[in-house]
Amino acid sequence: MSREFTFDAGSDYLSQDSGLHRLTVELLQQADIRIGGNRPWDMQLKAGGVPERVFAQGNLGLGEAYMEGAWEAERLDEFFFRLLRADIDRQVRPARLIFYTLRSRLLNRQNRRRAWKVGETHYDLGNDFYAAMLDPRMTYTCGYWKDAGDLAEAQEAKLELICRKLGLERGMRVLDIGCGWGSFMGYAAERYGVQCVGVTISREQQALARERYARLPVEFRLQDYREIQGRFDRIVSVGMFEHVGRKNHRRFFEVAARCLADDGLLLLHTIGKNRRHSTPDPWIDRYIFPNGDLPSLGQIGDALDGLLVLEDLHNFGADYDRTLMAWHANFEAAWPRFAAELGERFRRMWRYYLLSCAGAFRARDIQLWQYVLSKKGIPGGYRRPLL
Repeated sequence: MSREFTFDAGSDYLSQDSGLHRLTVELLQQADIRIGGNRPWDMQLKAGGVPERVFAQGNLGLGEAYMEGAWEAERLDEFFFRLLRADIDRQVRPARLIFYTLRSRLLNRQNRRRAWKVGETHYDLGNDFYAAMLDPRMTYTCGYWKDAGDLAEAQEAKLELICRKLGLERGMRVLDIGCGWGSFMGYAAERYGVQCVGVTISREQQALARERYARLPVEFRLQDYREIQGRFDRIVSVGMFEHVGRKNHRRFFEVAARCLADDGLLLLHTIGKNRRHSTPDPWIDRYIFPNGDLPSLGQIGDALDGLLVLEDLHNFGADYDRTLMAWHANFEAAWPRFAAELGERFRRMWRYYLLSCAGAFRARDIQLWQYVLSKKGIPGGYRRPLL
């Protein structure tokens, strides 16, 4: 590796005498990122102390420094794509973050009491805010972009794909665990004539969904998934499993198996991580999804062991990149409506959230999986429907 370091001559925030700054430059060079460079993904330092915060706190320090305006990158998505593709995050392991590692492994941070926090913190930001950022159906999960030209088409394609994978038929009773604003339930009831029950931990989501779909045979409950009772022909969970937590994966599938008809199907749609032994991102945990915990393939497999049969596994995680970029474009276009209420720090926080995640999916650092599961295996086998 070259030992020649490039510094921004016009910046007061880098010193050639600082070993920490030299190390920062060297690491960023591995990702083809320059400090003070003129490319859209290059890092511009606006205040002192950014490298120190990153090496002390990892992404928590990097994200908080960005929220405070201490650094910029014109294309945050490309900055993170290059950073993660080069595995730079694995080379910066602050000892101070050992607390987060131990906490995620030893504590049940998604128990019944704590499970409601993400609803209050994230999903209850306001229905007007999410309506401005999302598609017309307010589908806050990855779209399916195979033949889609815009966000609305990608989300309808995803909903249709789920309905086909589940083999929905008129009169079926369907459970949606983590129903959000009811996009799947509304679509399935309208197009396939099914009856739906959905559970959410967000009061804002429940209120809007009840109003929006009042004419359809759907019921929205403010309820923790562990309290669900009843029997259903089909079960779907789209974008909720990321909040369940590794210590509760088995419990989630036990509830689903108990509620699923013997000849039924369960579709699980979840973001996933590539490594079993990893720690939830501390910045995301503090500012976006409290107590979130992305599952790995191995963790899901352990939770399913002897309980349900895997019929199909579909990864279209690259589509989340386009989905997040579309959300970001909508967010920026709508921002003048929310600027006075939410403030510039929130804008930078939300931009960092959307674009860093887009970069992570682009780098294939995280994935999007759709599982189709049965209780005893489908006689003759399951065939994934095409779309």
